[in-house]
Amino acid sequence: MTKYLSTLVLVLLCFSAHTQTKNKSFVVKKVNVEITPDGILDEQSWSTADQANDFWQYFPLDTVQSKKQTEIKMLYDDDNLYVGITVYTAGKDYSIQSLKRDFRAGNSDNITLLFDTFNDGNNAFLFGINPYGVRREGLVSGGGLNLNGFTISWDVKWRGDSKIYDDYYTAEMVIPLTAFKFKEGEKKWRFNSYRFDTQSNENSTWMNIPQNQNIYGLTFMGDMVFEKPLGKYSTPLTVIPYVNMISQKDYELNDGNTNIKVGGDAKVAIGNSMNLDITVNPDFSQVEVDDQITNLTRFEVSLPEKRQFFIDNSDLFGSFGGGRDANPFFSRRIGIAKDTADNSIENKIIGGVRLSGKLTKSLRLGFLNLQTGEDLEENIASNNNTMLALQQSIFGRSNIGMFFINRQTFGDYEFQDPEDRYNRVAGIDYNLISNNNIWNGKFYLHKSFAHNAGKANLSSGAFMQYNSRNWNFFEDMVYIGEDFRSDLGFIRRTDIFKAATMVERVFWPEDSALQSHSFQFFPVMTWSPENDFLHTDYDLMGAWESKFNDQSEINVSFTHSYTYLFEEFDPTDLDDAIPLPGLLGYHYNYVSLEYQSDSRKRFAYSVAPTMGSFYNGDRFSLSAEMFLRFQPKVFLSLAMNYDRISLPQPYSSTDIWLISPKIDVTFSKSIFWSTLVQYSNQRDNLGFNSRLQWRFAPLSDLFIVYNDNYFVNSFEPKYRSINLKLTYWLNI
Repeated sequence: MTKYLSTLVLVLLCFSAHTQTKNKSFVVKKVNVEITPDGILDEQSWSTADQANDFWQYFPLDTVQSKKQTEIKMLYDDDNLYVGITVYTAGKDYSIQSLKRDFRAGNSDNITLLFDTFNDGNNAFLFGINPYGVRREGLVSGGGLNLNGFTISWDVKWRGDSKIYDDYYTAEMVIPLTAFKFKEGEKKWRFNSYRFDTQSNENSTWMNIPQNQNIYGLTFMGDMVFEKPLGKYSTPLTVIPYVNMISQKDYELNDGNTNIKVGGDAKVAIGNSMNLDITVNPDFSQVEVDDQITNLTRFEVSLPEKRQFFIDNSDLFGSFGGGRDANPFFSRRIGIAKDTADNSIENKIIGGVRLSGKLTKSLRLGFLNLQTGEDLEENIASNNNTMLALQQSIFGRSNIGMFFINRQTFGDYEFQDPEDRYNRVAGIDYNLISNNNIWNGKFYLHKSFAHNAGKANLSSGAFMQYNSRNWNFFEDMVYIGEDFRSDLGFIRRTDIFKAATMVERVFWPEDSALQSHSFQFFPVMTWSPENDFLHTDYDLMGAWESKFNDQSEINVSFTHSYTYLFEEFDPTDLDDAIPLPGLLGYHYNYVSLEYQSDSRKRFAYSVAPTMGSFYNGDRFSLSAEMFLRFQPKVFLSLAMNYDRISLPQPYSSTDIWLISPKIDVTFSKSIFWSTLVQYSNQRDNLGFNSRLQWRFAPLSDLFIVYNDNYFVNSFEPKYRSINLKLTYWLNI
């Protein structure tokens, strides 16, 4: 670990920051007149406001100013930030996915604002609106380096609307200052904005951002300067109670019941910079159902967190370690447990607290404590789940983080082994982000503690990435000891030493249908330290990726793989199938092709066939997605995965299907209906999830959620439920 830190210091000295040569800014004037956010900029105050303008094109070029410009004006008073936006367009033929809040931005017309309220280049608040006045809000963390630090699952109360004219649209936003976190007496925030314009086929940003950087990255930002320093504000206490009536029946167990659940959350602001979230008997029945996947690997696959309680400042808890191999805290572990048949089932959360935010300008604190209930019929113990995290900023945008995790059983259960009474993990991470974003990295060392655990209880890693316009490179090394264990984490496998290298050369042709294309070489090697560093896996991939000016993409790759099986493995997952023998290595090759059409169109699709050898046999796979928009109220989608696995006798062959049609209907900005059907013969499940939502007040909803699941072969029912849930967001 000392060697890693020494290397970091050298890197920081050699690649010191140099920011954009011209820093743009505008003044936010203080006013005493309240503005009604009707989308019409007719208030006299807007005529005197300074503005952010002169947007730069980000796509298809990043060296010219945008063809269709945008003007952003801001004002504020003691309670609110007011935003007035004028967006110039080629006409009124806008692409809109739906009228539902928290829309996906990349395939439709909209504008998004980013506010870095602590001026640290690491975290930002996001607010967006489209020509129809549909709003979205979210959080950006980790400097916006990748999608892991981007979420629109965060919710906060604010108002806004838009007005469409012949060749432009206007928008107004009223965002309470209590929606942000910032230092008392602050005089400026870092700011940027990005916009998608489907008619002119361009994406633009206020600050000029190179295309090799993310459009929502926090490196290239200007300043919004407040006319007077921001004061201390009194954030209201937010209480979000719920009532849920649920009727359900498990047909496998022939068990059904109807009951009423009552609980809720509370949000308490501590100063201008900290949040305290409290939950009692939480219920997540209204959360969107997970997308099923086809898994042909030997390992578990992680799925994103969608539960609102865990979203705010989630990077403080979930960004430690390596997200793919060695994440010590994965919030989805809380509230889910294994039953006696090793199936994942809901584990009741009794209640808990979550404290997060900034203690000082450079020190962040995260504390979480949740108690889960017992289920004696399924041999599930009651557990206390605790995490403490600290993050100290150093060297500009970099930081050092430390954490302690404790999963503890306080009861005495006969079915529980002594080594499962508790599990503790402690560790330290160093996260590097250079001010110009060319270099970023992560170095970490974690140790786990459990009853009678072995000595190989460490997890460590080193990651370094270089990202320039023409060359991208990263090196990722991971070690996870055989005895390392994190019950609240996501650890795909232990006893590994892995090295992954990626080298990419990017080309930017001129006067071509190609916007950019690149060649990649991506080898991944894995060894087993406990088996004399036996070479257990490797993937050698070469790829050509291309992006066209019409926003379509074509990617081609070839992969040579090797897998050593320590144990028997049946990739078909069929009953009574003869598994492939263990203690044997397998070589196989495959070719993949992917085409993605222009997502701006009313009808868009992607298709990705893969074919080649697979262990000692062959595999053909086809994944496809199709989208059809009847703007702005109906959005249809269909996802399909097909895998044909052909293994020689006496091993099994099979066809695996996963088909998922979905319909989203937005009757208005407050009434939404969505139905998802998921057919998976690998899971032997045909599932229906239908959800009707009425947003009768800001962030206050009435949900009717219907779930129905059947066995695929017999079409006999598995599980059925219907929920009627009422939630109300109350500021006191």
